[in-house]
Amino acid sequence: MISAPEILASVGSFSSHDLLLFEEKCRLKKFRKNELLLRQGEVCQSVYFILSGSFFQFQFDGLVETIVDLHLPKEWMYNQPSLINQKPSDTTIKAFEDAEVMELSLYHLHELIARSPSFLSFGRIFDQVNHRTYLFDNTLNPAQKYGYIKNAKPLVVQVFPVKMIASYLKIAPETLSRVRANK
Repeated sequence: MISAPEILASVGSFSSHDLLLFEEKCRLKKFRKNELLLRQGEVCQSVYFILSGSFFQFQFDGLVETIVDLHLPKEWMYNQPSLINQKPSDTTIKAFEDAEVMELSLYHLHELIARSPSFLSFGRIFDQVNHRTYLFDNTLNPAQKYGYIKNAKPLVVQVFPVKMIASYLKIAPETLSRVRANK
């Protein structure tokens, strides 16, 4: 199992006392393949560190499932607009395979910040939209999008099927297959 120092390494530097506080406030949760972590319409109340397994975040309009994000081990995961604004989520987060996460509720995060200013560094995990912004605010062609995601999150191409990656990159599966064949 990944330890608290490993989980927090991407967030900042923490004292041994801080690590104990963090462990006290987190809880281990297990998800089976296809189990929902967050339903569309629910308010996201926690952040999750993925210990094992993978998840995908999608919007469903009644006909089409559009992939919004793909989540892998050793990443923080949450629905940003719902968590930050405390409004109903417009996406669902679902386990792609059996998975384990460490859950830290927003309430407990606020408690940790009140007890130690070191936890203010958690602000870093709320800046995850940068890679999505780069992907979709730039005029990248399909090969550049695929190259970027392959470099930024190399395991994505090993874990998720072409159809899901294509949906995430907002390109046709056939286009992605051609791009992959030329690499």
